[in-house]
Amino acid sequence: MSTVLKVENLKVHFPIKTGGVLKRRMVPLKAVDGVSFEVNAGECLGVVGESGCGKSTLGRAVLQLIKPTSGRVLWLGEDLCGLSPEHMRQKRRDLQLVFQDPLASLNPRLTVAEIIREPLYAAEPDLGRDEADRRIDEMMAAVGLLPEMRNRYPHEFSGGQCQRIAIARAMVLKPKLIICDEPVSALDVSIQAQVINLLRKLQRDYGLSLIFISHDLSVVRHLCQRVMVLYLGHMMELATRDDLFAKPLHPYTQALISAVPIPDPAKERDKEIIVLSGDLPSPMNPPSGCVFRTRCPKATTKCIKDVPMPEDAGNIHTVACHHWR
Repeated sequence: MSTVLKVENLKVHFPIKTGGVLKRRMVPLKAVDGVSFEVNAGECLGVVGESGCGKSTLGRAVLQLIKPTSGRVLWLGEDLCGLSPEHMRQKRRDLQLVFQDPLASLNPRLTVAEIIREPLYAAEPDLGRDEADRRIDEMMAAVGLLPEMRNRYPHEFSGGQCQRIAIARAMVLKPKLIICDEPVSALDVSIQAQVINLLRKLQRDYGLSLIFISHDLSVVRHLCQRVMVLYLGHMMELATRDDLFAKPLHPYTQALISAVPIPDPAKERDKEIIVLSGDLPSPMNPPSGCVFRTRCPKATTKCIKDVPMPEDAGNIHTVACHHWR
């Protein structure tokens, strides 16, 4: 399977002013701090973790909507970080984004057809109106929207329908990679399932690669082939879906998976839930050594001093922990 996206040691630090008027200084907020991963053609990679772990920042940095502090983002072997705005604009037809809030991501003054047509005008300004209308109708049908809806406005639709419009807008240029930033978290459970099944169908029909950002591990387990766990801007674990859920190696991953509800009432009642102590530390003042050590039940003196490097645990399984064995 060929690799389409390769991210190497990506860092995104935001300079933040702290202190009073006389002692003001700049402190880096380390939203993403040295993350590396790959995405293969036709694959869906899940990115999970608590709120504030850097998931959305990572997705935007991959698309160069936020300029990385350092590291490389290789798209089909070409580093996106060094491209000019004009060259990056040409790459965007292959790289699209679906946002978390479907209604807020759509222009309320435009009709559905105009919203979906916007990427066509940006990427193919010489495209004729008849051809543009044909592509719009094709994509509306692909996401389950009726042709008579093309002249309606976003406020006339439900949340699930608005997300279908946003997906159609992202798909109209037939990109190779779509980053989905928690696209179903604002939807009802039944509508979530419909949108997830739609993404699976589009992935299969168009050969899409997906990066699916979520905090819902049940959804990730249903959709993704591999899963990466983030904590405070660091990669904790990366494995295939089956390996991660069957045998999580990192204490943080174990805690996340223990919180996933089990449909069987007896198993749900008897299972052990791992409750993490304390709150997520500030990315402006992360713990020394392992960033998870302040909440980890296995933490030792080694965790205070040494930063754990990602290790190969076998079977395409990577874990960054001193005590995973």
